[in-house]
Amino acid sequence: MDYVGRLSAHLPLATRLLMVKADGSVSIHADDRAYKPLNWMSPPCRLEEAPGVWRVVNKAGEELRITLEEIFQDTSYELGVDPGLRKDGVEAHLQELLAASPVEFGEGFTLVRREYMTAIGPVDLLCRDGAGATVAVEVKRRGEIDGVEQLTRYLELLNRDPLLAPVSGIFAAQEIKPQARVLATDRGIRCVVVNYDRLRGIERDELTLF
Repeated sequence: MDYVGRLSAHLPLATRLLMVKADGSVSIHADDRAYKPLNWMSPPCRLEEAPGVWRVVNKAGEELRITLEEIFQDTSYELGVDPGLRKDGVEAHLQELLAASPVEFGEGFTLVRREYMTAIGPVDLLCRDGAGATVAVEVKRRGEIDGVEQLTRYLELLNRDPLLAPVSGIFAAQEIKPQARVLATDRGIRCVVVNYDRLRGIERDELTLF
């Protein structure tokens, strides 16, 4: 596999899993790294198939060239519309509280819609910032890497809509894991830690030294 674009990369011949999704994305996986692919091409892109080689080209002209030496299995599944991750009681209530008080994300923030539907599931909150720009907010009780990945997929779709683009992202949670914060920052997503009890108007009855 060779990638030709802003940088060049090469993967030597080995047994791989190639995944082509309905949204047009193509990713290459090894038998480790959990869910993270070795390389990928995000949509929109086009897949050109020829004997023994695939060429995946995005709108910027960057190319993922995949050489096929042997095919062990070729399978296709229709997964249908994904309902998205289901919220537990705290997450659902946290989303409701933040929808009622979008200024938690910054001065001038307003709510456009709760549960804004996309082709792969609903965005928790779609907002406008003080300058009128669109912001997608993913709300979690505990912020981990999978939540950042979920928001990344939503942002890729939303930024294809000329009526919304450019769309930035906010990852909001009561607690955000360090790895999730690093990944979010790398992808230009802002992290916001929210205080559930304060939003509910409850003050903790805790003794403090200062």
